Amino acid sequence: MLYILFALAVVVVDQLTKYYVVTHFLLGESVPVVENIFHWTYILNPGAAFGMMEGSRWLFVLIALGVMGGVWYLRKEIAANGLWACWGAAMFAGGAVGNLIDRIRQGLVIDFFDFRIWPVFNVADIAICTGVGCIIWSILKTELLQSRKD
Repeated sequence: MLYILFALAVVVVDQLTKYYVVTHFLLGESVPVVENIFHWTYILNPGAAFGMMEGSRWLFVLIALGVMGGVWYLRKEIAANGLWACWGAAMFAGGAVGNLIDRIRQGLVIDFFDFRIWPVFNVADIAICTGVGCIIWSILKTELLQSRKD
């Protein structure tokens, strides 16, 4: 239950930050926080990471729904793999839902964190990447412990 609440918290923070950007910035507006290093830049992303596969809205909706179904279906296996896997799955699922809401509502994902050397991203993207990192760490840790036993 705690992991579901955490995933929901990720969705809420993601949607609140996107709401703030939409209500306080013009589309395409970029406001420096640290000049030439970090800006808040309001863009709409029609694709996946880095704008890839632009216009594949329904494919991404289906993928996100599949991710949600997969996390739910594998919840017992995820829980058996420890805290890293559980927190990772919660972050991953929360991020997927955050971007899914955008895709369903408007067909585009709201992005705004702009470090100038990397494509613009959002809170959901951070949660997805961090969640995948935690899951990978959990798998590596499990494999390492298993190889030591053998």
